[in-house]
Amino acid sequence: MLKVYLDASTKGNPGPSGGGIVIVGTDLHEQIAFPLPDSTNHQAEFAVMVNALQLLIDKGLQEQTIMLYTDSKVVAQTIDKNYTKNPAFSDYLTEIQYLLKQFSLAIIQWVPESQNKGADHLARQGLAKAMKLKDRRQ
Repeated sequence: MLKVYLDASTKGNPGPSGGGIVIVGTDLHEQIAFPLPDSTNHQAEFAVMVNALQLLIDKGLQEQTIMLYTDSKVVAQTIDKNYTKNPAFSDYLTEIQYLLKQFSLAIIQWVPESQNKGADHLARQGLAKAMKLKDRRQ
């Protein structure tokens, strides 16, 4: 079983954003921090989920049981209900639904921020990368 912790960090709403992913399993421990395009915090949280699922597929890990932990109630509830009223989230939900079909078993679980510190730290690093990229373009 793999445990995957996800988080996003945004400065402004919308604004520069970053994502963080921690993957923990037998003989596997990866930490990934990456910039995201300017977005709202919720959009960034959805984008991190998409990135995590795609990363797991790219690594050929979709046959394992995977627990995905997010501190975003909006993301966890939207995926659980398989529905969103918010048009800004509908494309993310469609992509997440498509990606989840490729997994044997993937469970999305909400966790409090206090249990998601590693991903939070990485998301802040991703945000710093996004802000540096934005500074270079100006």
